[in-house]
Amino acid sequence: MSGGLVAGPDGVLRCPWGLSTEDYVTYHDTEWGRPVHGDDALYERLCLEAFQSGLSWLTILRRREGFRTAFAGFEIAAVARFGEADAQRLLADEGIIRNRAKIEATLANAKELSGWKPGELDALIWSHAPEEPGPAPRTVADVPAVTPESTALAKALKKAGIRFVGPTTAYALMQACGLVDDHLAGCVSRGTG
Repeated sequence: MSGGLVAGPDGVLRCPWGLSTEDYVTYHDTEWGRPVHGDDALYERLCLEAFQSGLSWLTILRRREGFRTAFAGFEIAAVARFGEADAQRLLADEGIIRNRAKIEATLANAKELSGWKPGELDALIWSHAPEEPGPAPRTVADVPAVTPESTALAKALKKAGIRFVGPTTAYALMQACGLVDDHLAGCVSRGTG
């Protein structure tokens, strides 16, 4: 496969990864690359991207409702109140990825963000969106894993006390939340954000 567009059973052209499972079709067509705003919504995406590190996104996507239940809907104020008993509960929760470092980072990040002004996380993340969109990628190989903007975003988040985010995780966040449009040229979802 060249990594270019693929026609689904419905005849619609999509990014090749967007057709590998029904879960991906829905995620690709309705969510990935569309703008996400709001501190809690961005906190959720930041946490899920961190949990994805070293795993497939499909693993996270299929456990997303479990994550939402376990982490109080990713409401920053609620997660910031989690204590040691909650951490132990999370480590035993089969509905999520039970990785101690990732769980601890999720809780620490909520505690940090709970002291921020409303809209501050949204503003920080969106301030790293490229000023001009890049050319539409033609194949999956044309899509970068890291950009200068994602490197700067990761540094800014770390400097602000946010844990478990590097340039690759920051770029995945930027893609998922619509800061960049990495749908391939001609994809049904290109430009829908």
